[in-house]
Amino acid sequence: MHEMQIEYSHGGVLFQGQLLYDPESGHPGPRPLVVIYHQWMGQGDYEINRARMLAGEGFIAFAADMYGKGVRASDVQQASDLSSALRADRPLLRERAQAAIDALKSHAMVDRGRIFAIGYCFGGCVALELARSGYDLRGVASFHGLLDTPMPAPKGGVKAKVLALHGAVDPLAPQDQAMAFWNEMGAAGANWEFVAYGGTAHSFTQAAMGTDVSSGFAFNAQSDARSWARLMQFLRE
Repeated sequence: MHEMQIEYSHGGVLFQGQLLYDPESGHPGPRPLVVIYHQWMGQGDYEINRARMLAGEGFIAFAADMYGKGVRASDVQQASDLSSALRADRPLLRERAQAAIDALKSHAMVDRGRIFAIGYCFGGCVALELARSGYDLRGVASFHGLLDTPMPAPKGGVKAKVLALHGAVDPLAPQDQAMAFWNEMGAAGANWEFVAYGGTAHSFTQAAMGTDVSSGFAFNAQSDARSWARLMQFLRE
């Protein structure tokens, strides 16, 4: 497995992501790129482990950075502050997300015609905002992402195929927001799919969250496995 740190900048801020690929997987030519946007604590081992899983499937994977080099939340309050500041400024959020992809487009290993964005929690919001912005991607996937937006997709404006993988009892994206998302994607004419996992709360892919669904934040091994399998099918499609 080849792993390397990639620095890039936007608006005078320096960012650092982690690029991974497996020379023993895939084919020798340019490969599809999957950019992974982190949950609200910032880029860390969780996203890099997901990147390793993708690299093992033959993709180039890039764990992107939305906060800035070395900027990571030390607790829940700081995570809320960092993510909320970007969610309150969707143009900046979209630009930072695009900067991560733009930094990789010229890489010799990247197939520029097959670029995807995925994200977890806050990162799911980021991936969906890229789709809403009309940025030219093959597809985006959101895992227990935040679904609301002050900048809904315009009619005909979504170029990427969209996959939303959602916990049916996620308190951060309740049923009314899910329905608003359905209506938004339909009105935009997007190619979209929404999968809801019954009895599944927020953060269902993160084992560190425990399994107490009543808290609203809980790991669900079955939903985690099913959603990953659906992602693999989506990417290969």
